[in-house]
Amino acid sequence: MFQLALPQLAIAFPNLDPVLFQIGPLAIRWYSLAYIVGIVFGWWYAKQIIRNKRLWGGNAPMSEVDLDDFLLWATVGIVLGGRLGYVLFYNFDAFMANPADIFRVWEGGMSFHGGMLGIIIAMVAFARSRKIHVWSLIDVIAVVAPVGFGLGRIANFINSELWGRTTDVPWGVIFPNGGPMARHPSQLYEAALEGLLLAIVLYLVVYKFEKLKFPRFATGVGAIVYGASRILVEFFREPDAQLGYLFGDWLTMGMVLSMPMVIIGLSLVLSAKRTEFVARENDDVNHERT
Repeated sequence: MFQLALPQLAIAFPNLDPVLFQIGPLAIRWYSLAYIVGIVFGWWYAKQIIRNKRLWGGNAPMSEVDLDDFLLWATVGIVLGGRLGYVLFYNFDAFMANPADIFRVWEGGMSFHGGMLGIIIAMVAFARSRKIHVWSLIDVIAVVAPVGFGLGRIANFINSELWGRTTDVPWGVIFPNGGPMARHPSQLYEAALEGLLLAIVLYLVVYKFEKLKFPRFATGVGAIVYGASRILVEFFREPDAQLGYLFGDWLTMGMVLSMPMVIIGLSLVLSAKRTEFVARENDDVNHERT
């Protein structure tokens, strides 16, 4: 199915330094910057959604103050969940042999599925502490998250990691640590599907179809599109060396972790129903009527 690339068709990997700039011992890496920009942009985008009464059929069920306070919770959930997910799902034995490497986050090694679980825990805990409708908060975060997904995959490309299988397509890339053969730039495929495509789909769900009035719907659509996109890209992405294929020459860990997302997403979309909210203004308690 996948053939070796002819050298004349391959694209040499661009000379990109994983470190954007360095001041003394402080190094700002593209990978870290992707997380920072994704989180900050997501916070700004979420506040625009909260301010738009048309999207909610009235006032939003959470305040801008709530979003400000949730920013720290989201950051901790994403970073801790993403790192622990990578440790547990992808390279457990290596990290147990060198536990100190668990904390070397700046070198890469984050799991989307772990980060997703981490921020879900953070959202549920925060929403309950503030008496916010849990699914509405999850919907808002699901809508703004694709920007971070896309930037993270571009950072993977710059780091020359998580590259694809060998190929003879004209846009195959010879990665500096991927051997002499051209490979699919699968990181960019993921950036396009899990980042750009997902962002457009969820924008339409919110702004054209106004589905924030149906808690769970936006989250369900996001899970379906992300899960299906990840499964598709896994056919072009080189499986993690320490895991390889889990079955035959096609089933990977990324597929196994993404399949439940599609099923859960479908159940969320089908179970979503219209909800009317009474606004939460700063510290006022929010209630719902269904």
